[in-house]
Amino acid sequence: MRDAAGQPIPNATIYLQIKDGGQVQSINADKAGHYYFSGLRDGIYMLRAEMNGFSPATFGPCAVVSGETKTLDLTIDTPKKIPAQSSSPPSGKAGNGSPEFFDEPQFTVAGVTDGTNLGGHGSNTVVRTKDALAKDIASLSGSPGQESRKPVEATLRAEVEHYPDSFDANHRLGKSLVDSGKASEALVYLERASKLKPGDYPNSFLLAMAYGDAGQYQRARTSAQALLTAQTGDKKAQADLHHLLGDIEEKTGNPLEAVREYQRASELNPSEPNFFDWGAELLLHRAIEPAIEVFSKGNQLFPQSARLLVGLGVASYTNGSYDQAAQRLCQASDLNPNDPKAYLFLGKIQAVETIQSDCSSERLARFVKLQPNNALANYYYGVNLWKRRKGPDDMASLGQAESHLKRAVELDPTLGVGYLQLGILYSERQDFPSAVFAFQEATKATPQLEEAHYRLSQAYKRTGDKAKAEEELQVYNQISKKKDEEVERERRESRQFVYTLRSPAPSPQP
Repeated sequence: MRDAAGQPIPNATIYLQIKDGGQVQSINADKAGHYYFSGLRDGIYMLRAEMNGFSPATFGPCAVVSGETKTLDLTIDTPKKIPAQSSSPPSGKAGNGSPEFFDEPQFTVAGVTDGTNLGGHGSNTVVRTKDALAKDIASLSGSPGQESRKPVEATLRAEVEHYPDSFDANHRLGKSLVDSGKASEALVYLERASKLKPGDYPNSFLLAMAYGDAGQYQRARTSAQALLTAQTGDKKAQADLHHLLGDIEEKTGNPLEAVREYQRASELNPSEPNFFDWGAELLLHRAIEPAIEVFSKGNQLFPQSARLLVGLGVASYTNGSYDQAAQRLCQASDLNPNDPKAYLFLGKIQAVETIQSDCSSERLARFVKLQPNNALANYYYGVNLWKRRKGPDDMASLGQAESHLKRAVELDPTLGVGYLQLGILYSERQDFPSAVFAFQEATKATPQLEEAHYRLSQAYKRTGDKAKAEEELQVYNQISKKKDEEVERERRESRQFVYTLRSPAPSPQP
């Protein structure tokens, strides 16, 4: 238990309750702020901390299974900064009514520059992984849990054919096509609906969105700005339009305007989607510390949003804090243990790191237990077991790792990284004929997997085939050079935010 300044809070009361309504357990933190619950049965738990003079902190749901240990650090702040809530709000909501934007952001995005001055920290593999993870976070954009069952497209088309002058028929078909990724086809129906009922806001908003999705950015921008001018008293509608303008500006290569639109949307309506997209935009353009701040604030308001925790984890990792990243991703996986997204991010990070966190190992073990026929679940857990081995003589760990890696490539024969890791395992055993075969399969499955070519070259050397070793080494050099050039080109073309950080106001002491 800590306050916002990181100081321990002795005597805070921590409550723990299993989700099925079991008896509430409670304990007081010791002088160092530590607390401990033991003897828990398997289940989903909620954790809550209270202290006089502070707002309560809530965490959960949190999955606990037999033989598992979890470390959960809670931070509570004064009510002046974060409004108290009686219970943890559901994902994407903030209790009754919209939450207030509880303080001013401690950063200002002032401009953009190209990415050539970024440099890199660590190996090329780690740098590339960080860049790829930021893009993966952006791909999670969109309101979670908002998809509904779409009417059959053929039925809607038939309805429009019978009633071509029906506003409802044209609007429903247009919406279905937009939801299905067919924005260009949707335009004719949404435009017709707009002529039939010019003042209908939902159709007008959907039409502006469709223009953007169809690549007609100027029409999208003009339509959204016109709607924004008309929505003078509706903060929710204004926020949605600022968010739409942010999407348009990002697509047209204006990230500075995009992040300002996302920020304005979050200030008008501090919703989970608005916070996530604001943070994702900052992370995508390498404003790491501001991204951490936004994801952290979003997590405080929406503690049950797994993707906000995933965003915070990836931002922490990009900032060099592997332990914090692993903790956040583990927490995200606990919110919905059956959802693979948090595990996959966790696996991608641990695959390039030497040291494996305990929580990563526990969650990846759970992932493969819950989804035994998932190739990536087997692959990432196999990598984790191999990296946690005690040495070449740790036959139990090596045997388990080999079993899961073999299962991974059996489930997905195109998984080149699975064959690569098997080859690495065989090389450690000095079984170079098996290593050669595994590396060959890796290069067949993923021809541009540079490490597979390099290790295949080394394995050929050990088996005395110098000609093939030299050939694979040349292939490795060519691929490596090409990838480095691609990364450099992407960074030259990318726009990096230039930002300043303000000193936060000192936190009051309890």
